[in-house]
Amino acid sequence: MKEIQLKDVKATLSAAVDRAIAGEPTIITRHGRKEAVLVSFQEWERISKVPTFADLLLTFPGEPQDIPERRRKPARALRGGCP
Repeated sequence: MKEIQLKDVKATLSAAVDRAIAGEPTIITRHGRKEAVLVSFQEWERISKVPTFADLLLTFPGEPQDIPERRRKPARALRGGCP
């Protein structure tokens, strides 16, 4: 991944956008610190869609019997915690 200073990317923004579209993100730095990443819109859409917990559960490849039985005691009691 290419790194470029903010002052330089201002002058070469078109080339940086072309690289992002081609699949090469660019890290933009300011005063030596990494501040932003330029990626294609398609890549941003892909990485910005975080699945919900329900979506993750629905993709579980196992069968219901693969999930262990739930313990009926509160976790506090199992740890020997306060009553």
